[in-house]
Amino acid sequence: MADLRTTTALPLPLSLPLPSQLPLPPVAEPYHLPFHYGALHQLGVDYLVDPAPARELLAERHPQLSAADFGGRACVSVNFQLYFAQYPGGAGVTQEVEVSIIAYPTVCAPLLPRVDYAGYARGHDQTRLLGIARIHVVCDNPLAIDAGTRLYAEPKYPGWFEATMPSLNGPSTDQRWSVACRPARLTQAGQGLDRQDGLLFSLDADLTGLPFEPVNNAPVTGYGTDPQDRLLAGPMNVYQPYRYHELSPREAARVRLAAGGSGVGRELATLLGTAPPVGAWTFQSPPVAAHNRPYYLPATL
Repeated sequence: MADLRTTTALPLPLSLPLPSQLPLPPVAEPYHLPFHYGALHQLGVDYLVDPAPARELLAERHPQLSAADFGGRACVSVNFQLYFAQYPGGAGVTQEVEVSIIAYPTVCAPLLPRVDYAGYARGHDQTRLLGIARIHVVCDNPLAIDAGTRLYAEPKYPGWFEATMPSLNGPSTDQRWSVACRPARLTQAGQGLDRQDGLLFSLDADLTGLPFEPVNNAPVTGYGTDPQDRLLAGPMNVYQPYRYHELSPREAARVRLAAGGSGVGRELATLLGTAPPVGAWTFQSPPVAAHNRPYYLPATL
């Protein structure tokens, strides 16, 4: 073994070149960041798909991103959210769905760990460079549409939802989710929603009885490209584990997606083709209080 006392040390450079530091994106008025969720309920479904349509969409919508490569397949994620937020002057409940391609900044390719889809789904990419490149975000809250567009460069627009999901306030503990996403327009004043007929797409998942594992795959990095073609990355922390269900080919039949013929539905059909779902993940905020069953009191003692 070499005597370390006599080993000649290599000279270190006096300074290392660093990339130019970028300013933080401005926080548009009247918003404050971070945005805090009072409660969150999520269903996400992932598909491993032919990478060509995904790469084509990324080149058009997010030119600084590249699609993640999972064994020669790209990954498309469909993510429904129901969330509550409390504000100084009141509260709001929002439903939205994100259709995304799992992607990373092309310039950061040398920093990526080598993970397959199973590793990604379990949160093994601790760099969080593998994030969601949003292609469509459909939302039923005008305030959330404005905030998501202006703060995070989300491609966000109005829609409305018919959704059912597991609930402690329901008659059963089945893990059944059903989401129908329908078109809408903002009212002329921009403060309300004008619901339209039709179906953009629907997603149904019966996860009852399927094995799951708790996974730490947050913070989730959401990517957006603003009108000046600048790439934004916005991390979202979730403070408890997700429930991840690995879907075998037989179990994939428990998840059904029906796409409409226009807009997000048409692009979903192009992206997914005939690919089956490979993973489903859910998050539901735990209750913070319970109002219990009443009881009778006697008139006299």
